[in-house]
Amino acid sequence: MNRRRADRPQNALAGIALVTAAVACFATLDTTTKFVSTGVPLLMALWFRYAFQAMSTTLVVLPLRGLSVFRTAHPRYQLLRGLLLMSSTMLAFVSLKYTPVAEFTAIVMMTPLLITLLAAYSMGERVSLLRWMLVIGGFLGTIIIIRPDSDDFNWALLLPLTLVGTSAWFQLLTSKMAKTEDPLTMHFYTGWIGTLVASLILPFVWVNIDSSLLWGGLFIMGLMGTVGHFMLILAYQRAPAAILTPYLYGQIGFAMLGGWLVFSHIPDKWSLAGISMIAICGAVGAWLTAREARVVVERVES
Repeated sequence: MNRRRADRPQNALAGIALVTAAVACFATLDTTTKFVSTGVPLLMALWFRYAFQAMSTTLVVLPLRGLSVFRTAHPRYQLLRGLLLMSSTMLAFVSLKYTPVAEFTAIVMMTPLLITLLAAYSMGERVSLLRWMLVIGGFLGTIIIIRPDSDDFNWALLLPLTLVGTSAWFQLLTSKMAKTEDPLTMHFYTGWIGTLVASLILPFVWVNIDSSLLWGGLFIMGLMGTVGHFMLILAYQRAPAAILTPYLYGQIGFAMLGGWLVFSHIPDKWSLAGISMIAICGAVGAWLTAREARVVVERVES
């Protein structure tokens, strides 16, 4: 018992470090995607992103695990997870083509708030008034960013809201599967499911690319997507989602930095206000979840 208590902080710190590195990878992926989308069809970029993950994972995993990497207790969940991630990626690519990186990231950060509600309902727990207020506050922050009655309204800002739903489903499924499935197997299936589906579309969207910058961008997209998702799987193995969720909001900071460095974009005052509301509501909600989880653990161990 004491050994388990001593190991828990180390596992939590490792999980936090992995999540922080993962969101930095995702912010780099998003920034690069927006750059690449100016010269490469989105569906072609989607194929490169998944082909890179599939081939690199295969080269690493097969020598280590052999054919056992195909072994999974939940093949249908593997298929569902792969399709969810591919759908989320496509929605993200389309959104980023028309939306600044920081604003896009902030809207998508509504996902942890939605995850909290879905997780509570799935376990039959009552959702407190405070949690509902945090979700409403995050949603109001999203409305401030989108500003549907503004002359600057962009319909593409609605796409990240759809992405929130698919991402929440994907992350809940990942958290559940990480308890029983090999992370390398999960990563292997995710890459090949996305690659095979995208390959059906590739002949209709292929174009010749002459720019070395665009080729470099496609490579970075594949690398960041592969490394980021693998780190996320490892993080969920080391610490519960309640502890890790607050650190997902670090992606907003990385996204703002990327948007400024690459596109010289700084969100206006209204967007900053909306981003702040989402970050604060999400972080408070995550802290509340972590505190409740800690109380339950302490009661069980006392």
